[in-house]
Amino acid sequence: MSSQGSRLLRFALAILVGLPLAGVSWAAHVNTHTPKSEKSKKISESQRTRRRLHRLARSRSATVTRASVTTRRRRYHERFRMSSFADTATEGDVTRGEDPIVRQAAIDALGNMNGTVVAIEPTSGRVLAMVNQKLALSSGAQPCSTIKLAVALGALSEGLVSKDTAIALGRRSHMNLTEALAHSNNAYFEALGRKLGFERVAYYAHEYGLGELAGYDIAGEQVGQYPDAVIPERMGGVGKMCSYGEGISMTPLQLGAMVSAIANGGTLYYLQHPSTPEEVANFEPRVKRTLDIAPLIPELSDGMAGAVQYGTARSLRLNFNEEEVLGKTGTCSHAGTRFGWFASYANTSVGRVVVVVFLQGGRPTFGPKAAEIAGRMYRTLYDHNFFVAGPTSAQDFTAVKMVVTSQ
Repeated sequence: MSSQGSRLLRFALAILVGLPLAGVSWAAHVNTHTPKSEKSKKISESQRTRRRLHRLARSRSATVTRASVTTRRRRYHERFRMSSFADTATEGDVTRGEDPIVRQAAIDALGNMNGTVVAIEPTSGRVLAMVNQKLALSSGAQPCSTIKLAVALGALSEGLVSKDTAIALGRRSHMNLTEALAHSNNAYFEALGRKLGFERVAYYAHEYGLGELAGYDIAGEQVGQYPDAVIPERMGGVGKMCSYGEGISMTPLQLGAMVSAIANGGTLYYLQHPSTPEEVANFEPRVKRTLDIAPLIPELSDGMAGAVQYGTARSLRLNFNEEEVLGKTGTCSHAGTRFGWFASYANTSVGRVVVVVFLQGGRPTFGPKAAEIAGRMYRTLYDHNFFVAGPTSAQDFTAVKMVVTSQ
C-alpha cells in the first residue's frame, strides 16, 4: 500500500473513533440549557374550568360583602317597635279649665306625632293646657339629656363649677358649662356627676321634684321613679345617670315644674290643672317649697339660651325667633322606644310660659323634633298676642296670697 493510501486509512479510523465522543459532548451541552419552548410553556384551563373558577370568585366576594353589611347593621342598626305617630292623642282629655288659645296652639303644633305637650304658667303653677293627658300623667320615661338641668343646678349649688368652668374631656379638649348645656355634651356631665357623687346628685334631684308627684290633686297622675342607689357600673354608674338619665323615670309634669322654678326665680309650685271655669276663677297657687337657686339661674340660663340659638334646640327657630326662648333637649331610647324631650320657657318682658314637649316612637322621634314642635306652638301664641294679653281668664297673681301646701 502506498504512503498516501496509508494516510487516508488513518484519517478514516480517527473519524470513526471521534464520532461517539462528539455526540456525547453535544448532548451534554444541549441538556444543560432549557429550550426556549419549554420556558414559555403555559397550562391552559378549559372553558368549563374558567367558568367554574369565575363563579367561585363571585360567590366568595358576595359572601364577604354580605358579611360586612351584616356586621355594620348589627353594630349601628337599632330596631324600634313603637310608632312615632298617633291619631287619637286628645281622646279623653279634660279641657274645660284650660286656656283655649294655648290648647289649640299645642294641638296644632303636635299634629299627629305620638306625644304630649304641657304648657304651664310658671308664676302660679297653673297648667294652661295638657294635650294627650293619658301620656302626660303616665309613669314617665327616661329623661335623657334633660336631666342635665338638675345636675347643672346641683353642681352650681355645690360651687363645683360656674358657667365658665372648663372641664377636660380629653388630652386636648375642654368645655365649659354653657357650651356643654348648649350642645348637650355627655362627657362633660358624666365628669360632673362623678365629681358630685350619687348622694349629692340624688339629693338635688329630689329637691327639684323628681321622684314625687308634681301636681296637686290632678286625677290620674302617676309618679316617676328615682332609684335609691346608684345604678351598676356596667350600666354606666352615676355618670350615665347624669348624662342620659339612665335608671330614672321622669314625667312631663315633673320636668315642667322644675323648669317653671327656673323661669320664676326659684319657687317650686304644685302644678294644678283646673277642670272647670269655676276652678279657674277660684284658682290659688300652692307652693311646694322655695329653692335656693336664684343666684344660680344666670349661670344656667346662658347654656339654655345657647341651646336654642346655636345648639341642639336651634330647630325651634325655624318657626319662631321674635322672643327669647331658653330650653334643653333630650334624646335617648329604651327597650325599642325612642324618646324626644324638650323643656323650655319664653322669656318675655310681659310674662313667661313654660312648654314641655315629650315624644315617643321610632326614628322620627328625637329632641330637636320636640324643639321644632315647641317653636310652632310659640309661633301660634305670638300670632294670637298671647305674650301681650297673657292667659285668658288668668288672674293677677301678685294680689293672690300664696298657699304653702304639704301633700
